[in-house]
Amino acid sequence: MSGSRLESDVVVVGFGPVGQVATLLLARPGRRVVVLERWPRPYPMPRAVSFDGESGRILAATGIGDRLAEVTEPSRDYVWQNGAGTVLFEVDVSDRGRSGHPDSSAVYQPGLEAALAERAESLPGVTVLRGHEVVALDQAAERVRVVTAGPEPLVVEASWLVACDGANSTVRSALDLPVTDFGYFDDWLTCDVTVHDGRAFEPNNLQVCDPARPRTAVSAGPGHRRWEFLRLPEEDPAEFGTVESAWRLLARFGLDPDNATLDRHAVYTFQARFANDWRSGRVLLAGDAAHLMPPFAGQGMCSGLRDAANLGWKLDLVLRGAAADSLLDSYTVERRAHVQHAIGMSMNLGRVICQTDPKAAADRDTAMAAAAARRRGTPAEPAVTALTRGVVRKDATGLGGVLGPQGTVTRDGVTGLFDEVVGTGFVLLTTLPLDEILDAALRARLTGLDAHLVQVVPRGVEAPGAVQDDDEVYLPLLDEAGAVAALVRPDFYLFGGASDAAGVRALVDDLATHLGSERLSPV
Repeated sequence: MSGSRLESDVVVVGFGPVGQVATLLLARPGRRVVVLERWPRPYPMPRAVSFDGESGRILAATGIGDRLAEVTEPSRDYVWQNGAGTVLFEVDVSDRGRSGHPDSSAVYQPGLEAALAERAESLPGVTVLRGHEVVALDQAAERVRVVTAGPEPLVVEASWLVACDGANSTVRSALDLPVTDFGYFDDWLTCDVTVHDGRAFEPNNLQVCDPARPRTAVSAGPGHRRWEFLRLPEEDPAEFGTVESAWRLLARFGLDPDNATLDRHAVYTFQARFANDWRSGRVLLAGDAAHLMPPFAGQGMCSGLRDAANLGWKLDLVLRGAAADSLLDSYTVERRAHVQHAIGMSMNLGRVICQTDPKAAADRDTAMAAAAARRRGTPAEPAVTALTRGVVRKDATGLGGVLGPQGTVTRDGVTGLFDEVVGTGFVLLTTLPLDEILDAALRARLTGLDAHLVQVVPRGVEAPGAVQDDDEVYLPLLDEAGAVAALVRPDFYLFGGASDAAGVRALVDDLATHLGSERLSPV
């Protein structure tokens, strides 16, 4: 740092979980990142309390995989009941899902943020400046410039800015970017509690769809619990948010100051909206700066982590000249579609949960109880859909846009999750020997992307350098698609597949076209 001016490849505004993950994924390949966080100290209380398996895989990719067990626990189950205790909906959450992590994990957010911050501090290319609020920004053809207030005002210049500065984003407001607002507003009293009497929670995560008082009781990570209560229309907002109101409502669950500590209580207004454009020149929005949704599908923080994963690899390619900056236009296209689906799902769930009309609630209960009996044992609807536009290839295999799985593999005597054994980044998976599908030129083009070239073989089959599919995840995926190869993006979504050796070259050619990269073009 020299004086009051800094330069970097990327400036990240906001250092909550989304800003932290974006920083780490950019720093991993060597990008210089300056982080500007307006608050001088981390917020000591949780906001999010869960994340899904895909998010677990993204978090592990930042380098904190060995820390996750300290701050998370598998969610185990999720049950909806009506006011009388009748089960309306239930899901047993797999401890090992498609992404190699629990399909849902309860998390203590302050612990997660501490692990991410420690990881950032260990990387030489990262500078984290707390207590520096962005008060102005401007853009030129090649740079973006921000000015901060704080103990020592700074000017920071970077090639790109990623705004992860929350729902009331200063950056989004400064750029006057329009949003689509769905007009969804519900007030909920959130109570974070430490319970001292050693009771077991069965189910571990409970939604009570009671028209007299919709309420929630869930894990908030090891040793922590959360209860939430909907404010009814006739209730005074000021009184509803008091500590007396919190204890009165918690008494429904047998909690009082003698057996529990109320760590925090606050009234939140659940909202639903998204920015119409997530890129403005050299500025990109991520996390709550780009979208808000009710928490009922558990996709708020997850969506922000997907933003960071999607943006990280694209920005890296642009910064090192391996892709045109037009690649970043695909960020809005891909992520906005995902978020629209998650917002719609969250609002629909909220309308069911928040029903306060007794007659409508009774009709709901009858229909849902009957459906629950029929559905028992079937998986829940996924909150994330496949990519249909953007950097995906539409081919006969149908693999383009699908979220890639992660299983246990063995290579050269080492066994573990695929990302741990092989690594992250672009991956070419194939059932054929690499020399049969890659000549020197094609191999060089993939190597230019730092791609991992992986032959997959059945469990127990020895082949030099090949990966054994111990969990029988990868070979069935390719076989069912009629593919001999698939190209996986660094954010774990499949770019596309190839049905024969000749198709692999076409696959790489098409990726080069999407990236706008002359360096990857055929020679």
